[in-house]
Amino acid sequence: MGMKLDEEYGADRLLQIETDNEENEALDTLNEDDDTGSDISNHSVHAPFHSQLDSPTWPQSYRRSMDVFTGVTPPSLSFLKGSSILSSAYMRSQTLTPEHSLSKPFISSPSLDREEIPTSNPSKLSIVSSARYSAPELPPSQQCSYAQSVLNAINALCGIGILSVPYALKEGGWCSLFLLFLFGIITFYTGTLLKKCLESSPGIETYPDIGQAAFGLSGRIFIAIALYAELYSSCIEYLIMMSDNLGALFPNSHMEFAGIHLNSYQICAIISTLIILPTVWLRNLRLLSIVSAGGVIALIVVVICLLWVGVVDDVGFHPSGTAINIARLPVTIGLYSFCYGSHSVFPNIYSSMKEPSKFPSVLLISFSVAFFSYLGAAVCGFLMFGENTNPQFTLNLPTELVTSKVAAWTVVIAPLTKYAITLTPVAFGIEEFLPSPQLRTYVVSLLIRTLLVFSTLVIALAVPYFGSVMSLIGSSLVMLVSLILPCVCYIQLSKDQITRFQLAACSFIIVVGLISAVFGTYSALTNMV
Repeated sequence: MGMKLDEEYGADRLLQIETDNEENEALDTLNEDDDTGSDISNHSVHAPFHSQLDSPTWPQSYRRSMDVFTGVTPPSLSFLKGSSILSSAYMRSQTLTPEHSLSKPFISSPSLDREEIPTSNPSKLSIVSSARYSAPELPPSQQCSYAQSVLNAINALCGIGILSVPYALKEGGWCSLFLLFLFGIITFYTGTLLKKCLESSPGIETYPDIGQAAFGLSGRIFIAIALYAELYSSCIEYLIMMSDNLGALFPNSHMEFAGIHLNSYQICAIISTLIILPTVWLRNLRLLSIVSAGGVIALIVVVICLLWVGVVDDVGFHPSGTAINIARLPVTIGLYSFCYGSHSVFPNIYSSMKEPSKFPSVLLISFSVAFFSYLGAAVCGFLMFGENTNPQFTLNLPTELVTSKVAAWTVVIAPLTKYAITLTPVAFGIEEFLPSPQLRTYVVSLLIRTLLVFSTLVIALAVPYFGSVMSLIGSSLVMLVSLILPCVCYIQLSKDQITRFQLAACSFIIVVGLISAVFGTYSALTNMV
């Protein structure tokens, strides 16, 4: 049995590709076969998806880091075990050599393996063949049980957006609930489009791979930047959420430091950052990966607390509100779309499934659970608090009630596990840019993560508006990642066999996404200013 993964920080990342010797051996093997396989090799250079690149493509760490992000179920649960890259028996059984330390480069020269060339259809060469991970780098592609896939998808979809759906209903009016349903249908459909994109060519496993298959290296880089921006902005939201709720628990906190006055929100933001910081330094994210599954439990606890306050604690439900408020509808669109912004992890969930054909049913179950959860919270929250509804309904709960304190502390504690897992892919992506192996050390890694954490603090202090920031993320990044890009990539990859209905549906979604993005982004920025 090899040493455990958590004994080596570098082994957690497993970002090393093949060593130079292995690479040379692979290249020599290919050169020996030039006489017999020159036709295939020459054809692969001109593969239609630009799959062969002269250098490793960025980001190479995306699959690994997002698998950490989605590997949320404990290995001890027999009916769910076997999918997390951190808990799989395959990964535990790998013997980690000294070459897997942080002294080795994150990115080495590309390795080519002739077995990666699909002989049945050489025109569709693996999209990642030029930057292929070595055997211990990627886990077996089909490890995830159906039950765990559902749990991962629900955990990704049912997030902090539930805190703002009552506020979104207040802003847009009762008719805006149709938009919550419409965006659920659209994002479910675009999720299935991502599946079709993954199936369009061998070797496509992640969202950046899809971008590369459709538009070459520029498409890969553009999509990766958009995904990292979405993850980074989510970390800002976590910090604002923690600070708001801690500030509500300790409203009279204030401090004078070097002539600077700090209010309760600012103090709590700094304290939250200092509490979060050690979690991003962890050498092994396995524990956080498991505990982050508690996001579903936290969601249930908060919703139960909301209903308890409304029914048992006599806050009651009071019908109010307008049918529709056109002027505030862009804010509502941004908040509703944020609720379904999980497409960055869908390809990883699909790629890790034992039975990928069941992926549409995984999406159907998870989107159904998410929609009814958001719908119930929106209606109950708005009926309870009416026009006084805050961007986070936990801030409306009576502070003197025990139930309210439970809900507030649940919202404060939940991001402690989510933050590090969400920030990890961003940190890995940045570390790939380090030019020298001497810079790829544990100390430099800690420095990068520390700077990222404090940068989110600066933004959270400068823009302490939970609802507006969420609306901005939903209107810009989620519209791009979850609506526009899946349709654009699918049209590009399937242009020879796409049906008229599919083309019309994709075109409609693209138009809806662009219009919503423009008006929603403008409205969110206006609110901040």
